[in-house]
Amino acid sequence: MPKKIPKKGSPEAHEDLKGFDIRINELGEIVSTYSVDKLNDFLDQNVVDKKLDNRVSLEEE
Repeated sequence: MPKKIPKKGSPEAHEDLKGFDIRINELGEIVSTYSVDKLNDFLDQNVVDKKLDNRVSLEEE
């Protein structure tokens, strides 16, 4: 199999995630420029959870 050629430049990202970088270090730990809480807040605001989309909340009953 041929070797993968590394891509140059930065990938396209959402405007709120400018400067976001995530890597795996030599020990296998995930290293990120943003905190997990900040990422979770972004995902809660911008991504619809398909599992919870059809569920009826307790307030609606």
